[in-house]
Amino acid sequence: MLQPKEYDKLLGILETSAETKEVEGIRSVIKHIPDLHIAGDLDPRVLKVISSYTNHSEEEQTEPANVSIAAIRASMGWLNRDVTTTEITTELLSIPSKEHDIPVRIYRPISNELLPAVVFFHGGGFIGGSLKTVENPCKALAEKAHAAVVSVDYRLAPEHPFPAGLEDCLTAVKWVYENAEKLGINKEQLAVCGDSAGGNLAAVCSLLDSQQGTNRIKYQALIYPVVNPGRIDTEDHRWDINEYEVFHHHELIKGVILALAGSSSMLNKLYLQGADVTDIRVSPLLADDLNGLPETLIINAEYDYLRLQAEAYARKLARSGVKTKMIQYKGMDHAFIDKIGDYPQAEDCMNEIAKELKSAFRINC
Repeated sequence: MLQPKEYDKLLGILETSAETKEVEGIRSVIKHIPDLHIAGDLDPRVLKVISSYTNHSEEEQTEPANVSIAAIRASMGWLNRDVTTTEITTELLSIPSKEHDIPVRIYRPISNELLPAVVFFHGGGFIGGSLKTVENPCKALAEKAHAAVVSVDYRLAPEHPFPAGLEDCLTAVKWVYENAEKLGINKEQLAVCGDSAGGNLAAVCSLLDSQQGTNRIKYQALIYPVVNPGRIDTEDHRWDINEYEVFHHHELIKGVILALAGSSSMLNKLYLQGADVTDIRVSPLLADDLNGLPETLIINAEYDYLRLQAEAYARKLARSGVKTKMIQYKGMDHAFIDKIGDYPQAEDCMNEIAKELKSAFRINC
């Protein structure tokens, strides 16, 4: 782990140095590796972690058919650090629903004012992840955005296959909106956010909210989201490893990129369990119409198998008239926000989401 002074220095470089351009109606931002002035390589911190794995490429590309769900869940997440510098309170509540209660943790800064709200859905391939995994990213977002962050402990597959987890997320959004005054929240400043599978759930919540005309969600931040889990070729998306710029550590980076390549069959078996992968509640990229969706921020890691489908979703959103911004972190791999406090890019990601939320909601603090 970096020493505090070095970490802060790199964080400062990320905050002040970025390449911004308009591409196909998208405001596209590139965040280069802050201490490596070459292209086509892993961030030094990622390289250190990946190099420590034994037979990384082979292990990650092999579907864990003989590995228990408990073992898969236990392997998720990373030891990370609380980067907040002010008091952030944590409140544990349960959202009542027809068959069960949905646990949530609400993180908030000390404030007497109504706060904007971010309903956050953790990643974990729909089968894992937890409130604990994303606690420090959520606390950081609460502090930086001066917002209440509601982290949702939705039901997981295979015990609860699709659409159980999604239904919990939809219920959580509705509950936050309808109980805004009691929660000290401004219901007109409601956003959703999630990473990986959680990014899928956030995207689908926004899509259904728009299609059904409820229009509760005013902003969505999608962190390396899965939006086309069936890897179906579309006008906007055709996966091709040649789209990745690699000049160094070729085999290692190829293994990093392909780490999620075998996840589709596991998703079908454990999460969908017979449901149609082309259902837009599973694959929002396949929706015919994205008109009316809220302003969107999409965060990508350069060497993430999901990057190309997330970029495709950004293009489709922009073509549908949705104000869309995309940030790519060079040299990063999937799930990097799990390493907040270790990877400066993880904290910078929370900084960027907070900045965009404040801009969208016209908050000056």
